[in-house]
Formats: sequence, C-alpha cells, structure tokens
Amino acid sequence: MTPDIYDWYGHMQASHDLVYDAARASWLVFRYEDVMHVLRDTTTFSSQRAINPDGSVDSIVSGGILGMDPPRHRQLRSLISVAFTPRAIAQLEPRIRAIVDDLLDRVQDQGEMDVVNDLAFPLPIIVIAELLGIPDSEREQFRQWSSDFVGPDFALRLVAAREIAAYFHTMVEQRRRAPREDLISALIGAEIDGERIPVPDILGTCLLLLIAGHDTTTGLIGNAVVCLDEHAEAKQELLASPELLPSAIEEVLRYRAIVHTMPRVVAMDTVLCGQEIKAGNLLLPLFASANLDNTQFPDANTFNIRRDPNRHLGFGYGIHFCLGAPLARLEARIALSTLLERFPHFQRKSEAPLELRPSSFIYGLKHLPITFV
Repeated sequence: MTPDIYDWYGHMQASHDLVYDAARASWLVFRYEDVMHVLRDTTTFSSQRAINPDGSVDSIVSGGILGMDPPRHRQLRSLISVAFTPRAIAQLEPRIRAIVDDLLDRVQDQGEMDVVNDLAFPLPIIVIAELLGIPDSEREQFRQWSSDFVGPDFALRLVAAREIAAYFHTMVEQRRRAPREDLISALIGAEIDGERIPVPDILGTCLLLLIAGHDTTTGLIGNAVVCLDEHAEAKQELLASPELLPSAIEEVLRYRAIVHTMPRVVAMDTVLCGQEIKAGNLLLPLFASANLDNTQFPDANTFNIRRDPNRHLGFGYGIHFCLGAPLARLEARIALSTLLERFPHFQRKSEAPLELRPSSFIYGLKHLPITFV
C-alpha cells in the first residue's frame, strides 16, 4: 500500500465497479453501494475462513469473531461486547486521560516528538493490554507481533499469529487456575448455550482484540494529525471550536480510512455488478474506496470536518462493525484534544517523507515526526 492509494481508488471508481486482481486472486469491489451489498449479505459473502481461504493457518490462529458467521458470531460477540458498552467505555476515560498526559509530559521539553512512537502506538496498546491483563514488560513484544501480523509477508504473519496464540494459551491456563478481573478471565468463565467457549475461539478473539484494539487507534491518531497538518484551516477551526472534534474524527475515518478491506469468501455462485462469480472465490470489499464515492459523499475528495451526514465505512458495517469503535473514538478524541490544547502550533517535519507500515489492508504510518515549539 502506498500514500497515493486514494488517488488510485478514485481512478478505479470512475471506470470500474468490479475488478479481478490476479496478484491477490481476489475480486475488488470499489463503489459504496456495492460494498454495502457485500457487507449486508452474510449468507452469500461469508467471513467464515475468509482470513484463511487456503487452510494454511490452523484453527487456533483463525478463530475468533472476525472469522465467524451467524449465529456463532452473534453469540460470541454478545459476550465480548459487555467490555465495550457505553458505560464500560466511559469508565475508562480518566485512565485514558492520565495515559495521554503522561505520554505528552515525556516529550514536553523536547519541542518535538514522533506522534506514532510517542503517542499513537503506546496509548491504545496500554489500554488494551490492561483490559486483557498483559504485563507492561511484554508490550514491546506485542508491538512486533502486531507489525508482523498486519504486514504483507504471510510467513511472518503466520509465525506472529501462532506465537500470539501460544502466549494467550499460557495466559488462559493461568487464568483458569487463578482468575483475575480481566477480559480473558471473563471469557473463560462465560458460556454459550450452556457450554464453555472453546479455547481456539478465546485465543482467536484475544488475537483480534489485541490487533484491532490498537492498530485502528494508532492509525486513526496518526492519520488525523496528518490531515490537520495538511488542512490548516480545519486545524484552526478545531482550535476555535473544540466541540467539532468528534465530527473531525469521523471525517478522518472517511477521508483516510485505516482498515481498507476485510475479505469475504463467496459461499455460492452469484452475480455482482453484472459479473458471474463462482463459489469459493475471494472478494475484497474496499471500505476506503467506498468512503470516497461521490454518489454517497458530495465532494468526497474534500476534507470537511463539518460533513453531515457521514455514513462512512471506516469501522466496517453490519455484524462485523468494529466492536472497539467506541473505544477507538474515545482514545482518539482524548489524544487529539490534549495534543491541540498543549501543542496548538504543531507542524509535521516536512523533510520527513510519509512512510507507511508495510501492510496489505491497514493504512498506518511508521513514523510521524512533528515539532511544536
């Protein structure tokens, strides 16, 4: 993925509705209504095994709600969602504010910082690690695993996923013997239809929460800072009217989506955009492309922090809508509001090119150096 991927989406949208990508052996879906159709029809376009279409990843790695279809997906999601209710998220706000203040205190006297390394990465990894009960000393290891897991190298992705699964397997056994007040202990003690949740499902869910629980927020904060740096008038408007920040965050999610796609497998022969597609084919509904569809978003290539309505797909849609979206929004709101309050004159170092983390579906920066003197 490259920084000009959004220009490519615009070009493809104007001339194509569906394209077969031989390199990825996948059908690419570009337009908003077509992407929505795929996300709504979970019977024809299945998430089951979509992240592991060739069977090369074992069940422990590919478990979890992201790779499930109804009704199993609904049952497991309902258990996990208890940790992400509005009330549960609101209770995290003081802790998140304390973490953000501490992270910015560390760079206050430097006059510069790397937004990714100093704020956007550590904030969500601390929060999700505390929810899961991961010790402070092991967070850096999870950063490397996460980078490998979302990267383009499938062999590294497989190794990282298995190592994460092995780590959580050990944690599950520890929590069985000595439960704590964390999400893993809650999953171990929960039941679906009178039965305990299988260990592979717990491991897959922990993997998903770890990766999705911090990668999306890291990308969101970084992309937001870039958008505000590139659109000075929007930044000034936010400084004058801080109440616009929630709307600005939604526009970042649309204008510079973090998660660009999540695969689906065609469960039965079907027709999409006039094209016959056989069962077993892989489909990539491109959320980031759909977010730039002018038929849904007037002046879609304009960054508008007052955009309303803004029915973007930055967190997906339907049964797989990002469970942690409220947490990501809260983390981003606190991080960005504090950054704007404490360092209102921040500027990106223009001599440092934007370098993306290597990934086939996550749009996130490796580094984002800024000054704020």
